[in-house]
Amino acid sequence: MKYDLQDLIAMAAAARDKAYAPYSHFRVGAALLTAGGRVYTGCNIENASYGLTVCAERVALFQAVAAGEREFTALAVVGGDLEACFPCGACRQVLAEFAPDLEVITGRPGGSIHRRRLRELLPDTFTLK
Repeated sequence: MKYDLQDLIAMAAAARDKAYAPYSHFRVGAALLTAGGRVYTGCNIENASYGLTVCAERVALFQAVAAGEREFTALAVVGGDLEACFPCGACRQVLAEFAPDLEVITGRPGGSIHRRRLRELLPDTFTLK
Protein backbone atom coordinates (compact mmCIF):
# COMPACT_ATOMS: atom_id res chain seq x y z
CA MET A 1 0.00 0.00 0.00
CA LYS A 2 1.24 3.47 -0.83
CA TYR A 3 0.90 6.29 1.67
CA ASP A 4 1.07 10.00 1.04
CA LEU A 5 2.65 12.39 3.51
CA GLN A 6 -0.66 13.51 4.99
CA ASP A 7 -1.59 9.83 5.62
CA LEU A 8 1.60 9.32 7.61
CA ILE A 9 1.07 12.58 9.52
CA ALA A 10 -2.48 11.46 10.36
CA MET A 11 -1.21 8.08 11.60
CA ALA A 12 1.40 9.82 13.75
CA ALA A 13 -1.28 12.13 15.16
CA ALA A 14 -3.47 9.11 16.00
CA ALA A 15 -0.51 7.48 17.77
CA ARG A 16 0.10 10.72 19.69
CA ASP A 17 -3.37 10.34 21.22
CA LYS A 18 -2.14 7.16 22.96
CA ALA A 19 0.92 8.81 24.54
CA TYR A 20 1.57 8.45 28.26
CA ALA A 21 2.94 11.85 29.23
CA PRO A 22 1.81 12.70 32.78
CA TYR A 23 4.99 14.65 33.57
CA SER A 24 5.79 16.76 30.52
CA HIS A 25 2.25 16.78 29.10
CA PHE A 26 3.99 16.84 25.70
CA ARG A 27 2.48 14.03 23.65
CA VAL A 28 4.31 12.76 20.57
CA GLY A 29 3.30 10.24 17.92
CA ALA A 30 5.32 8.64 15.15
CA ALA A 31 4.52 6.58 12.05
CA LEU A 32 7.39 4.64 10.44
CA LEU A 33 7.02 3.42 6.85
CA THR A 34 8.93 0.30 5.83
CA ALA A 35 10.39 -0.37 2.39
CA GLY A 36 7.69 -3.03 2.01
CA GLY A 37 4.88 -0.55 2.63
CA ARG A 38 3.94 -1.42 6.23
CA VAL A 39 3.52 1.29 8.84
CA TYR A 40 4.46 0.93 12.51
CA THR A 41 3.36 3.57 14.98
CA GLY A 42 4.56 4.62 18.39
CA CYS A 43 3.92 7.17 21.10
CA ASN A 44 6.10 8.58 23.85
CA ILE A 45 5.94 6.76 27.17
CA GLU A 46 7.16 8.68 30.19
CA ASN A 47 8.34 7.39 33.55
CA ALA A 48 8.72 8.99 36.98
CA SER A 49 12.42 8.24 36.58
CA TYR A 50 12.56 10.58 33.60
CA GLY A 51 15.68 9.03 32.03
CA LEU A 52 13.66 5.86 31.43
CA THR A 53 11.20 7.69 29.19
CA VAL A 54 11.05 6.38 25.61
CA CYS A 55 10.33 8.60 22.61
CA ALA A 56 7.61 7.83 20.07
CA GLU A 57 10.13 7.44 17.23
CA ARG A 58 12.03 4.70 19.06
CA VAL A 59 8.82 2.93 20.09
CA ALA A 60 7.77 2.76 16.42
CA LEU A 61 11.23 1.61 15.32
CA PHE A 62 11.53 -1.02 18.05
CA GLN A 63 8.10 -2.45 17.18
CA ALA A 64 9.11 -2.67 13.52
CA VAL A 65 12.47 -4.29 14.26
CA ALA A 66 10.81 -6.74 16.67
CA ALA A 67 8.49 -7.72 13.79
CA GLY A 68 11.50 -8.45 11.57
CA GLU A 69 11.65 -5.21 9.58
CA ARG A 70 15.05 -3.75 8.73
CA GLU A 71 14.46 -1.29 5.85
CA PHE A 72 12.64 2.00 6.30
CA THR A 73 11.81 4.83 3.92
CA ALA A 74 9.94 7.50 5.88
CA LEU A 75 9.07 8.59 9.39
CA ALA A 76 6.31 11.05 10.31
CA VAL A 77 6.39 12.78 13.70
CA VAL A 78 3.66 14.88 15.32
CA GLY A 79 4.41 16.54 18.66
CA GLY A 80 2.04 18.52 20.80
CA ASP A 81 0.65 21.47 18.90
CA LEU A 82 3.98 22.27 17.26
CA GLU A 83 4.11 22.96 13.54
CA ALA A 84 7.37 21.00 13.35
CA CYS A 85 8.69 18.43 15.82
CA PHE A 86 11.83 16.67 14.58
CA PRO A 87 13.29 13.67 16.47
CA CYS A 88 15.67 14.27 19.37
CA GLY A 89 19.36 13.44 19.04
CA ALA A 90 19.02 10.02 20.67
CA CYS A 91 16.26 9.03 18.26
CA ARG A 92 18.25 10.34 15.30
CA GLN A 93 21.19 8.13 16.28
CA VAL A 94 19.01 5.02 16.77
CA LEU A 95 17.20 5.59 13.46
CA ALA A 96 20.53 6.08 11.66
CA GLU A 97 21.52 2.53 12.61
CA PHE A 98 18.87 1.27 10.18
CA ALA A 99 18.12 4.07 7.74
CA PRO A 100 20.64 6.91 7.39
CA ASP A 101 18.77 8.21 4.33
CA LEU A 102 15.36 8.07 6.00
CA GLU A 103 12.96 10.86 5.04
CA VAL A 104 11.74 12.57 8.21
CA ILE A 105 8.40 14.34 7.92
CA THR A 106 6.79 16.52 10.55
CA GLY A 107 3.79 18.79 10.73
CA ARG A 108 0.16 18.69 11.75
CA PRO A 109 -2.77 17.00 10.02
CA GLY A 110 -4.02 19.32 7.30
CA GLY A 111 -1.17 21.77 7.93
CA SER A 112 2.15 22.44 6.35
CA ILE A 113 4.71 19.65 6.18
CA HIS A 114 8.43 19.89 6.85
CA ARG A 115 10.76 17.31 5.29
CA ARG A 116 14.41 16.49 5.90
CA ARG A 117 16.69 13.54 5.33
CA LEU A 118 18.03 11.98 8.49
CA ARG A 119 21.58 12.65 7.21
CA GLU A 120 20.73 16.38 7.28
CA LEU A 121 19.51 16.16 10.86
CA LEU A 122 22.46 14.06 12.03
CA PRO A 123 25.36 14.67 9.62
CA ASP A 124 28.10 12.93 11.61
CA THR A 125 26.43 9.72 12.70
CA PHE A 126 28.36 7.45 15.05
CA THR A 127 28.75 4.04 13.42
CA LEU A 128 30.83 0.90 13.73
CA LYS A 129 29.91 -0.24 10.21
